[in-house]
Amino acid sequence: MILIGLGSNIGDRKKNILTAIQKLSQHQKISLTNISSLYETKPVGVTNQPDFLNGAIHIDTTLSPLELLEVCLDVECQMGRVRDQRWGPRNIDIDILVYHDLMIQDEVLNVPHPRLCERAFVLIPLQEIAGEIKVDRGLTPGELLSRICDKSDVVLYEQLSLELLPL
Repeated sequence: MILIGLGSNIGDRKKNILTAIQKLSQHQKISLTNISSLYETKPVGVTNQPDFLNGAIHIDTTLSPLELLEVCLDVECQMGRVRDQRWGPRNIDIDILVYHDLMIQDEVLNVPHPRLCERAFVLIPLQEIAGEIKVDRGLTPGELLSRICDKSDVVLYEQLSLELLPL
């Protein structure tokens, strides 16, 4: 299972996420298989910025993890993503959260995403599309969520489905 997280807090947040999903799914080696709802969430790290919309997608691909990372970064670049402040505002953020059961830790890519197990805004969308699949340290999104005390900052914004997407 390959899971990607998306977030946006600048401009038309929903449109930014849907545009990124569309661009990813148009790649000849990427097939979109599922999409979560969108959730509105408070910023983490740098808190003096607009709220985020976050969601996740499940894809199939023959791309290697590093090739997929290149595609994700290219989509961010095409969409005008500027990286001038860590955890700062951004029009789009695309993260590889899980790439099958691989564990990669190097200077370029960390999979599973290193903060996946700490963030309800990542785990709640993952629970929707991954269900009982183990995503980190042998645990499901639900099991990881049960370890997070406060999930109140994650509010359903809009339910999505593949059938309703303009892809």
